Amino acid sequence: MTSTLYHNGTIHSSADPFAEAVLVADGQIAWIGAQDFIGKVADGADEVVDLDGALVTPAFVDAHVHVLETGFALSSIDLSPEGGVRSLTRLLEAVGAAAGRARTEGRTAPLLGHGWDETTWPERRPPTAAELDRATGGAPVYLARADVHSAVVSSSFAEVARCRGLPGWSDDGLVRLEAHHAARAAAREVTPARRDELYRLSLGAAAAAGIASVHEHSAPSIDTREGLATLLATTADPLSGLPLVVGYRGELCETTDDARALLEAIPGLSGIGGDLNVDGSIGSRTAALRAPYQDLPNGSPEALGRLALSAEQVANHVAAVTRAGVQAAFHVIGDRGMDEVLLGIRAATEVEGVGAVRGSVHRLEHAEMLDARALATLVLLGLTVSAQPAFDSRWGGPDRMYAQRLGAGRAASLNPLADLAGAGVPLAFGSDAPVTPLDPWAAVRAAISHHEPSQRISARAAFRAHTRGGWRAARLDHTGAGEIRLGAPASIAIWATERLTVQAPEGRLSAWSPDARAGIPLLPELSDDVPPPVCLRTLREGVVIHDTWDRPSVTG
Repeated sequence: MTSTLYHNGTIHSSADPFAEAVLVADGQIAWIGAQDFIGKVADGADEVVDLDGALVTPAFVDAHVHVLETGFALSSIDLSPEGGVRSLTRLLEAVGAAAGRARTEGRTAPLLGHGWDETTWPERRPPTAAELDRATGGAPVYLARADVHSAVVSSSFAEVARCRGLPGWSDDGLVRLEAHHAARAAAREVTPARRDELYRLSLGAAAAAGIASVHEHSAPSIDTREGLATLLATTADPLSGLPLVVGYRGELCETTDDARALLEAIPGLSGIGGDLNVDGSIGSRTAALRAPYQDLPNGSPEALGRLALSAEQVANHVAAVTRAGVQAAFHVIGDRGMDEVLLGIRAATEVEGVGAVRGSVHRLEHAEMLDARALATLVLLGLTVSAQPAFDSRWGGPDRMYAQRLGAGRAASLNPLADLAGAGVPLAFGSDAPVTPLDPWAAVRAAISHHEPSQRISARAAFRAHTRGGWRAARLDHTGAGEIRLGAPASIAIWATERLTVQAPEGRLSAWSPDARAGIPLLPELSDDVPPPVCLRTLREGVVIHDTWDRPSVTG
């Protein structure tokens, strides 16, 4: 058994809110306490590390990630506003420059880009295939929109991907629905060695962000069964040096035999669903709505988005997966999509019983449009919501994408985090990477500064949703993961942070405050004038999976 004592810092522990030291032994939390009492503990430790005031917290869990997609995004052309692309003109310049470099270096693989969002551009429209052809000299190009539910492709790539004429094809090169699935599949054709490189690139970025586990939401249009099985096997042991991958596979089941066959094909699978899409996304106008998209012409055949699954299909899937003993999970964003998925889950309870359905801890991914009736049904059915607070910080507000697509009134009610938390719906936070970055502190900040003040939640609630909430959503909270307490797995992160603070005790809508601690564990202050926390080290069950530590330690 090896042990490391971390001392002279701040330990975020509800079990001991004033702790300044923690002992990690054999992958578990073996002791926590005050600096004054570390003497005998230090004598028995194999290594003693001076935190020099650093903060130790439970490591984050990202409850919704696409590992392969994230790897592609990290290694492709950055077309996001953060990457400097704030206009159609700039996008064409960036893609043209990348095509020029590829020709000089003799590379012939398709040019891949990610992250464009035309709602932030002065032109307010995506590029066309003809514009891509001119900018790149006819090179094959696939550029994923920020939500990864649509893309723009060049003429030559459209031929390679055979997406012309499929549902969702547009002659201007914009692909959605089945046409986008074909284009994305063609863009993702890589060797096994390259696939492994992309997996490790994504998981390394997660570990560097203080994340010890990710929930991978795989689906046939995103990755292969074999790819998911490889991810689960590769990361099963902490000694892999990688975050734990919790696997969900978005394939529709009609019978229990279907579910059991999938579980046999992918050993270690936690759930069947995740990116099992009931509908699409608001940005690509494929989320299924009760009322039309505001920015489409009257009478447009696409005005209400599109349902990808019926309530009957949902009911059969939930019943089959419940009997197989694993979780079901559904991607659902629009209010009409929510109506359909809840109707289906309620129908499944008529067959399986409410207790069996509730006991399976089924999940809804995103769940952005909820009214009071839907919220009550979530509680009745014992559903967990896997939410992405960064969606609001990126697209919420009176003049951003949600308002452009839906109108300010409907947009104001999206991502109702406080309503969910107040109703007692279990929350797990994530990024939907590569849709938004692997940046859990940014997600915590987004949750406490929601554009709609009534939907802000406390910093403590947001932090727990992004740590313990992820383990709970995967039905792994019985291990004690997500907390720093005796016997819990030592999945922790160490942070350099400029200023610590505690939330004022008066209620869940409070923002950060320097008030007295009152026995509440400290967290970093996340304000505009304070640099964000920097992850110095991430541990998964005591194994270091990310390390930038440059301070000497003492070995016993």
